[in-house]
Amino acid sequence: MARSYLHYDVFTSEALVGNQLAVFTDARGLDSTGMQRLAREMNFSESTFILPPEQPGTDIRMRIFTPMNEMPMAGHPTIGSTFALAHTGVIRPASARFVFHLNIGPVPVDLEWTGNTLRFAWMTQLPPTFGAVVDDRAAVAATLGLRIEDLAPNLPVQEVSCGVPFLLVPLRDRQAVDRAMSDSAALRKFMTATGLDLAIFLFAIDPPGSSETVYSRMFAPEFGIVEDPATGGASGPLGCYLVHHGVVQGDAARRMISLQGVAMGRASRIHISIDGNRSEISSVRIGGEAILVGRGELLV
Repeated sequence: MARSYLHYDVFTSEALVGNQLAVFTDARGLDSTGMQRLAREMNFSESTFILPPEQPGTDIRMRIFTPMNEMPMAGHPTIGSTFALAHTGVIRPASARFVFHLNIGPVPVDLEWTGNTLRFAWMTQLPPTFGAVVDDRAAVAATLGLRIEDLAPNLPVQEVSCGVPFLLVPLRDRQAVDRAMSDSAALRKFMTATGLDLAIFLFAIDPPGSSETVYSRMFAPEFGIVEDPATGGASGPLGCYLVHHGVVQGDAARRMISLQGVAMGRASRIHISIDGNRSEISSVRIGGEAILVGRGELLV
């Protein structure tokens, strides 16, 4: 049978940049194996599969797959699927909130409209969990093809999760971020040595007065993602890390922007809003835009 999908570019208002997403708008009758095979066929960082609601208090059931595995949650698939469901009329114009049922449970998304057109979406993520700090900074740098001097001084390499854990690696500047390499063999060796099994999110803090807060990249070859143009699931943890370590505070913490994907030619702008302070974070949201760039069907 034909499986229809919508193709969105996410965390951008401009076509052919941002992060690609395939949204299969009716996944009824597909099992996990079928969804995984379709996601592998699309070969985007992630594809989503929309199902009828299964849990009280939620509006839709959604499953998210990379080319290699199913994800408990993810940011760009949630934002992009919100725009797809508004486009198809599942989300009615002027609705203030829509609740996805993901594998981690209910995930609310707050909606901003211009007339009947969805303009912006904010995804709420789980409160942060701060995990292990990696003390072997030389090994971190070598894994990324960098020198230890490329790491930002006075900031730790640390695991942080708001539903999915990432290893956050602060670098000295944008040039260091651009020089980093995604080497699956080196990353696998590093993860075995440290006992961690995480995607790597590397970033540099932009100088005061810049239009963005950080400049970032993400490597996850074990998930079938050599590099991701925009990683909403890591952006909540990133915002929490910056607040927790005193890099950003107050009103600035509610209007952070991560510029990601530039090195791939797919610039993406992920908005981050963190409430609370470095000792207690009370709210984690990431937001952005998305644009429909294609539609089709797979005959399977």
